[in-house]
Amino acid sequence: FADLVLETWDLHCDRNGREHRTADMGCKELVVRRGQPFSITLRFSGRGYEEGVDKLSFNVETGPCPSETSGTSSHFVMTDCPEESCWSAVMQQQDGESLSVSLCSPPNARVGRYSMTLEACTEYQGSSYQLGDFVLLFNPWHPEDTVFMRDENERREYVLSQHGLIYQGTSDYIFSIPWNFGQFEDDILAICLNMLDINPKHLRDQNRDCSRRNDPVYIGRVVSAMVNCNDEDHGVLFGRWDNRYEDGMSPMAWIGSVDILKRWKKFGCQPVKYGQCWVFAAVACTVMRCLGIPSRVVTNYNSAHDTNANLTIDRYINEKGEQERYSWDKIWNFHCWVESWMARPDLAAGYDGWQVLDPTPQEKSEGVYCCGPAPVKAIKEGDMLLKYDIPFIFAEVNADVVYWVVQGDGMQKQSIRSSDVGKYISTKSVGRDSREDITHNYKYPEGSDEERAVFEKAEHQKKSVGEEDEGLHLRIKVSEGANKGSDFDVFAVVKNNTDEERVCRVTLCARATSHNGTLGPQCGLTDPVDIDIEPRAEKRVPLRILYEEYRDKLTQDNLIKVVALLNDHQTGDVIVAVRDIYIENPPIKIRVLGEPMQNRKLVAEISLVNPLAVPLNGCVFVVEGTGLTEGQLVKELEEPLEPQAEAKFRMDLMPRLSGLQKLMVDFESDQLTGVKGYRNVIIAPQPM
Repeated sequence: FADLVLETWDLHCDRNGREHRTADMGCKELVVRRGQPFSITLRFSGRGYEEGVDKLSFNVETGPCPSETSGTSSHFVMTDCPEESCWSAVMQQQDGESLSVSLCSPPNARVGRYSMTLEACTEYQGSSYQLGDFVLLFNPWHPEDTVFMRDENERREYVLSQHGLIYQGTSDYIFSIPWNFGQFEDDILAICLNMLDINPKHLRDQNRDCSRRNDPVYIGRVVSAMVNCNDEDHGVLFGRWDNRYEDGMSPMAWIGSVDILKRWKKFGCQPVKYGQCWVFAAVACTVMRCLGIPSRVVTNYNSAHDTNANLTIDRYINEKGEQERYSWDKIWNFHCWVESWMARPDLAAGYDGWQVLDPTPQEKSEGVYCCGPAPVKAIKEGDMLLKYDIPFIFAEVNADVVYWVVQGDGMQKQSIRSSDVGKYISTKSVGRDSREDITHNYKYPEGSDEERAVFEKAEHQKKSVGEEDEGLHLRIKVSEGANKGSDFDVFAVVKNNTDEERVCRVTLCARATSHNGTLGPQCGLTDPVDIDIEPRAEKRVPLRILYEEYRDKLTQDNLIKVVALLNDHQTGDVIVAVRDIYIENPPIKIRVLGEPMQNRKLVAEISLVNPLAVPLNGCVFVVEGTGLTEGQLVKELEEPLEPQAEAKFRMDLMPRLSGLQKLMVDFESDQLTGVKGYRNVIIAPQPM
């Protein structure tokens, strides 16, 4: 027999991409998921493959030092009866000189970029052919994969969806911003794989790092560290919280991960300025979804950052309600992290499922700024010793906040009511633009026996008292419409729950604040007033907050913290109430004109009204949406936008993908920043 000579071959990037649900990556290279067969066609010249005469075998290799022992290299022969636990090749059909072969990786294979070689042997002669590269990803559709997820709708949302919503605001005013995850956009896969290759663990021991890339727990920990740059590890984002972002992009201005990851690549893996928690979490979510690990961004309201791990955050204020001393412990009005779905074979049974990963640099874990994966179940049960970082996250959702009022003579009094940490833990619902509340995954109902048992296990004495029924009760209310550019009212509402008249003194203080709890300058204060309240009655003490007072003090977080202080003359008790008020930006209106169809021009009309009493300078709209725009579209206004005037423009889009897409808009100017809007657009498939 003459030698078997390979003439051409076809990796069927399109068809395999569709079957492996990676076609949205654009099919420029073969991208497949582990444990699932993919087919290639080999075309020989002169003669076809002869069974019994010719022997075909394949080599696949990944990483700089591939070896069979570390699972980064495999040599396997084409056979009729493949084994599921290792790489295999099976003949599918033969047609003259062409032969189609089905290849399959084991469901626990290492993920990453592989090279593939064919060896064709006839009797004693053999030739070897480079068939090119392919990328192997995690496979949530495969029951044996550690990231297997049962529900198809959930897989669509948490692996395949390239856009979503991230919840922000305050526990009293929850709203969402749109986010373009864009995990299948051009170049993003290459950037994510490069991130794995420049991580410090890889540089320390390439062989060990590549051999651990079959484990989503390991990958999650690496990604959590690489999204921030605090370890000088060429991480993606530089965190900043002080409202000084002139030499970069304000964290509020981003609307997607693609822009950030591309900038990171373009500037040689220098950190991109600037990120805050939701930006870190969203970029990590993009990377995890890109690699095939189901992931979602989660928001925790009134999130505690407990630096000394005593589960108590002490706040000191004076009799005017102003902060007395600096505390390293912080309460964030909200904090975002990622949940990724995976089994935990490294732990005892019962901890599979959602795991917390928090890439925002807060505390070191094993010497590195990363956090997780921590099983959500372990946080709920107070299992502090399990891997990784349970105590820190447990505190974020369970710490007590105790207010101490420092009196003129230096005496300190503890407020009898503490605030609620870990409220309304939120994520986008599956398949809908509504909020799903997942607090019950993290904690048992307040006051339940289970909660008590968990706190005992975690050695946490809950100091906070529930709502007091007897005595005086204090809360803060906001008038409708805390809109940027307007004055608005807040009220201290005092309720007398007793059967006798009570006399008390009430003070209200308002200060600009930032999202991580740092207080800024004061923008409203009442003189202390003495009020008497009839039995079972309630009274309001108003504070008007003026635009001209807060205009130059507000940070880009648009937050004002109001503290109310009540001295009960009868009992000597001090009661503190605190509320974060979000100052609303104006809406961006988006209209879609015409019938949206794949690969056909579509026009969007975008408008915004300046609500302020001053002109807006340097106005810029940024528009993006996976499948709708190629990258970002930028519209700069030539003129300042006068007070109450409307900016309106039209933009041409060319939808590339069919189905539900999101068009997202961000508006920036000198006085008004981080304004967001989005519109869902359903694109009809192109007629065949």
